[in-house]
Amino acid sequence: MSIVTKSIVNADAEARYLSPGELDRIKAFTASGTQRLRIAQVLTDNRERLVKQAGDQLFQKRPDVVSPGGNAYGQEMTATCLRDLDYYLRLVTYGIVAGDVTPIEEIGIIGVREMYKSLGTPIDAVAGGVAALKGAAASLLSAEDAAEAGSYFDYVVGALS
Repeated sequence: MSIVTKSIVNADAEARYLSPGELDRIKAFTASGTQRLRIAQVLTDNRERLVKQAGDQLFQKRPDVVSPGGNAYGQEMTATCLRDLDYYLRLVTYGIVAGDVTPIEEIGIIGVREMYKSLGTPIDAVAGGVAALKGAAASLLSAEDAAEAGSYFDYVVGALS
């Protein structure tokens, strides 16, 4: 839920007009819209590169996941792992566009730890892959944009940890 929607829902629940503070937060949110859309566009346009780079980094740090018996062993399972990284990157772009982690949480984080645990997937490896995505993304963004995007990657990593 964006800051605009949250502010309206809260004000309406209290049958009041938006406060000056809420209006200031909405103004800041709309002013940062161009930046958030630019970041999402860069990540979207470079998603294949980012996922490949993060996957390569993950598999170097965690060769056990691509070794026999590992959860990403074999071409099909490696593709599944990369698909999951792509999924988390997509969720991060949703959060960036919304300016809020709610889409990330509601669409893709609730229950994910339990799912990975039931599949025997090392959650720390998934979190490491998302952290690698953050690093790969930062290499394509300005420092300011990387800082903005970084909090959304960190949210996903924290939810997986």
